[in-house]
Amino acid sequence: MYKVAILGTGKMGSAMARELSSAGAEIALWNRSRQKAEDLALELANPLVKVAATVAEAFLDTDIAICAFTDGKVTQNVLLSDPKLLELAESRLIIVDMGTSGVESAKYLDQEITKAGLRFVDAPVSGSVATIAAHQLLVMASGSPDGVEEIRPVLDIFAKKVAYLGHAGSGQALKLSVNLIVHSLNAAVSEALALATSVGISASDVYDVFEESVIAAPFVKYKRSAFLDGKTPVAMRMDTVVKDMGLIRNFGASTAVPLNAAWAVEDLYRHACAAGFEASDMASLVRYLKP
Repeated sequence: MYKVAILGTGKMGSAMARELSSAGAEIALWNRSRQKAEDLALELANPLVKVAATVAEAFLDTDIAICAFTDGKVTQNVLLSDPKLLELAESRLIIVDMGTSGVESAKYLDQEITKAGLRFVDAPVSGSVATIAAHQLLVMASGSPDGVEEIRPVLDIFAKKVAYLGHAGSGQALKLSVNLIVHSLNAAVSEALALATSVGISASDVYDVFEESVIAAPFVKYKRSAFLDGKTPVAMRMDTVVKDMGLIRNFGASTAVPLNAAWAVEDLYRHACAAGFEASDMASLVRYLKP
C-alpha cells in the first residue's frame, strides 16, 4: 500500500483520509491549522495515521501528496513558498492537486514541480463528502501520464472513475466547465423554487415535481434537503461558488469564449454573499431570493 500525505484536512481532505485509512494506507496529515489534523487523527484512531508538523515532514518517505485546498493560491503558497521544500523531496513523490484551483494555477504548479524533478497531477473532482464515502467520486486528471497511472490504485479507493485528459490544466478546464453547469443549475433551481412558491404552492410539492420532470439531474435530487431545509449541513459555501465563478470568468476570457450566462450567475451569487449568505450552502440562494 502506498504512503500518502494529505495536505488540507477540510471536508474533502478528511473524507479521502477516512477511506484511505480504512483501506490500510499509511497516511501523514498536515493542515494549516494543526488542530484540525489532530482531531482527524484522533477520530481515525489508526496507528498508520500520523500528524506532520510541517509539509516537509509530511513529504518524508511519501509516495503521493494529495493537496485538498479550496483555493489555488493557498496550494501554491503551501508548495512553493519555500524553494527548498521540493528540492529536498524524494524523486518518487507525486504531487496531486485535487482542489478547484484554476487552469493557470495548474500550469504554474506543473512547471515548478516538474522543474524540481518531481511529477505533478492536476486532478480536480466532481462530487462531495458523501460521494467519497460511497466511492463514487469522479476525478478529472491531467498532467504526468505515468503519474496518473501510478496514483490510480489510490484514487480508485474512493473514486468511481479517473479520467485522463492530457496536459496539466486540462483537468481544471473540465472541472470549471462542470462547475459552470452546477452553479448555473443551482441558481436556476433557486429562482424556480422561489417563483413557484410565491403563488402559495408548498416548497415540498414544487420539489416533488422537479424530481419527476426533465430537470431531475442527480444534483437536483441529492440537493433536495439543502433547498428545503436551511439547517442542512453546508456542502459548498456560497463564497466558494463566487471563487469558482471568478476562475470560470477568467478562463473564458483567456479562451475568448463568451460566457454571457455565467456573468449573470456570478452577479447573483455575489449579491447573496453581500447580503450575508457567504458562509451558507449554495442552495441557500433560494432563501436570499425569497427570505
